[in-house]
Amino acid sequence: MKAPELTIRFRDLSELDSVAAQLLSLGNSVPVWLFEGTMGAGKTTLIKKLCSQLGVVSLVQSPTFALVNEYQTAEGGLIYHFDFYRIKNETEALDMGVEEYFDAGDYCFVEWPGRILSLWPSSYLLVDMSTDEEGERTVRASLMSNNLNATQWDSLR
Repeated sequence: MKAPELTIRFRDLSELDSVAAQLLSLGNSVPVWLFEGTMGAGKTTLIKKLCSQLGVVSLVQSPTFALVNEYQTAEGGLIYHFDFYRIKNETEALDMGVEEYFDAGDYCFVEWPGRILSLWPSSYLLVDMSTDEEGERTVRASLMSNNLNATQWDSLR
């Protein structure tokens, strides 16, 4: 079932505070956020801003080689940041315990989730990012609640 959606367009990185606040307002009750977009669309940059607004006190960086980074907030909460760009198959994600992370109830920000399609939780915030030729960025976010198959997922893009 497809639920509330949000579309945000912006040009300047100084607008990311507002973008992050709007996304947190939409997805505050959903711990797993799936970030799609081309290389360089700004997924990691947006995740850094989200983490900042959630009170992360440590350095936020892409977990491209580690697959997952753990961040702690000032209040002692945990946030997990995944990057599955280099993953070879879903077994690698299962071996690292991705399902346990998703079930923990902590925020999980996942870059390149299309590489673990069958492992998506039943509810999540899907965030799709794109950039046009003039440098305008578009962030589309949808609260999702079901297990989509590949054809259904492609229809959202």
